Amino acid sequence: MAALRLLLLSLVFGAAASAQGEVQIARVQYGGGGDWYSGDPLPTLIAFAREHSLLDLAPEPITVELTSDRLFTVPILYLNGHGNVAFTEAEAGRLRRYLEGGGFLIVNDDYGLDQAVRRELQKVFPEQALQPLPASHPVYHAHYAFPAGLPKIHEHDGEPAVGYGLFHEGRLVVFYAAESDLGDGWEPAGVHPDPPEVRQAALRMGVNLLVYAMTQGVVQ
Repeated sequence: MAALRLLLLSLVFGAAASAQGEVQIARVQYGGGGDWYSGDPLPTLIAFAREHSLLDLAPEPITVELTSDRLFTVPILYLNGHGNVAFTEAEAGRLRRYLEGGGFLIVNDDYGLDQAVRRELQKVFPEQALQPLPASHPVYHAHYAFPAGLPKIHEHDGEPAVGYGLFHEGRLVVFYAAESDLGDGWEPAGVHPDPPEVRQAALRMGVNLLVYAMTQGVVQ
C-alpha cells in the first residue's frame, strides 16, 4: 500500500521528477523580512535519506515562492528561519490549495520564527489551530522509532521540543517543529557543535518526515 501511495503521489506531482525520475524537495522563499535562506540543511538530509531509505530524491533542493507555479511540481516544502514571515492573501490561498492537493509542508523554527509562523499558518487554515502531535503519531514511527516524540536538537531557552500539526481530511499536511531546530542537526558536520548522536537523531527524524510525506500524501 505504501508503494502504491508513493506512485500515486509521484503522478500528482509528476513534474517534480528529474530526468532520472527523482523527486524534488523545495525550500520556501517567503516575504516579511525573515531569513528564509538561513543555513544549508537540505542537501545533507537528502543525502542521508537516499542512503538510509528507499526514497528516490533529487540530490539538490530547489527554491520556490508561493506565487510560482513551480509550487505545484514538488510534493514536499521546507520553510525555515529566525525572524518574520508574511503571506499575502493570495499566497495563503495557494499554499492551502497545494496542501489540500497532496502536498506536505515542514516548518522548522530556527528560533525567533514561532509567533510569525503561527499567525501566517492561521491565514492558511483559519478554521483550525496547530495541534501538538502525540508521540504515538505515525510521523514519529514512519521509518525510525521516536517513542518520546520530536527530539531536541538545539538548546535555546530550556523549553521542550514539540511537534505541531495541521490537518486536511484527517491527513497531516503541516509539521511544525518548535523548540527543536531540526535544521541545525541537518547542517553538514562541523557547522554546529552538535554531538554525533544528536545529528543522527535530527537526520533520522528528517527521514521520518520525508517518508511520511511521500507515503501518506494521497488520501485513500
